[in-house]
Amino acid sequence: MIPITKPVFDDDDLALIQEPLKSGWVVQGKYVQQFEDHFNGFTGSRNSVAVSSCTSALHIAMAALGLQPGDEVLVPAFTWIATPNCVEYMQARPIFVDVSLDTFNIDADHVERHITPRTKGIIPVHLFGLPADMAPILDIANRHGLWVVEDAACGFDSWYKGQHVGTFGEYGCFSFHPRKAITTGEGGMLTTQRRDLAELARSLRDHGASRTDLERHEQKYSFLLAEYQHLGFNFRMTDIQGALGVTQMRKAEVIMAGRREAAARYNDLLAEVEWLRRPFQDSHSVHGYQSYVCLFQPQVPRFATHDAMFNRRNAMMASLEAKGIITRQGTHAPPHLHYYSNKYQIRPHDYPNAYMAERLTVTLPLYAGMSEDESEQVVEQLRAVFKATSGTRAA
Repeated sequence: MIPITKPVFDDDDLALIQEPLKSGWVVQGKYVQQFEDHFNGFTGSRNSVAVSSCTSALHIAMAALGLQPGDEVLVPAFTWIATPNCVEYMQARPIFVDVSLDTFNIDADHVERHITPRTKGIIPVHLFGLPADMAPILDIANRHGLWVVEDAACGFDSWYKGQHVGTFGEYGCFSFHPRKAITTGEGGMLTTQRRDLAELARSLRDHGASRTDLERHEQKYSFLLAEYQHLGFNFRMTDIQGALGVTQMRKAEVIMAGRREAAARYNDLLAEVEWLRRPFQDSHSVHGYQSYVCLFQPQVPRFATHDAMFNRRNAMMASLEAKGIITRQGTHAPPHLHYYSNKYQIRPHDYPNAYMAERLTVTLPLYAGMSEDESEQVVEQLRAVFKATSGTRAA
């Protein structure tokens, strides 16, 4: 079995996550604060706010920025469903923008045409670890008076023109799900360069409280409850997760070196495989390789004729699964999922690149510590099943 990914845990993780249990303080506390400090140091953010998930980070960002019912926010049409959902939570409307089939990120050339008087912001996604093209997005936002919230769920150790993603917009939102480079099981992080937005996010994650439980217990008159000035949420990270975050950050550079080594091996092994396009790379970005996502293209992908490739891709991935090699589609196209397609009457050809990306992407196994033999086995079997599915046709 070669899994799609593996988290990296060691004795350091095991030792530190026991400390909250020994102390009896397991809710948000000093280890969450230490994790936030480590994250600031790694990303260059001035403020980091740990929360329960990247979805809750996005939700807090929308609330903190004052999104109202009827407002509109531009989001890419190929991303995890949490990206548009955070807009829907506020009874606002996500306006989908098609993506580039080269990068799988929002196509900056399509952004401006979707702006209306109701548009309040843009949520670019750094999908699979490749930074979105932030320069034109920020220029558009500045000219139209829009805020920018970066969905950096996949963006750990991803850099755009020398700056870590998640530090360009009003907020950046990160994930620590087990499929990400570092993990706290579940968990997320908000980053912001603005102190006022950080303080508001800290309050909103904790029901809108004016001070945390730890601050209250460490001060005189600890029996008095906090004031609640905002309508907040229970989106706190536990100190058990915070402790794991601390130890994960201690070995982050080693983890990322291992992931990039595995990705570089794939790049070499797949260099002559024309029917599988490797992840996009350019000179001004550093790919974080949350996933190694390729485009299946035995022919030039075209919306009207890609069904045969879709069925062949599925047959190929099923064959790999039977051989113990786990793959995944890249992600889905939310406008084509039932909730959004039904509510907004969206059709596949409205976002053709997102539709094809959903149906033609292939994610290969990638993790720190992946051996040369495992990489070679994946590619060897990939070539074999591609050949074996040559007769697959559209259903």
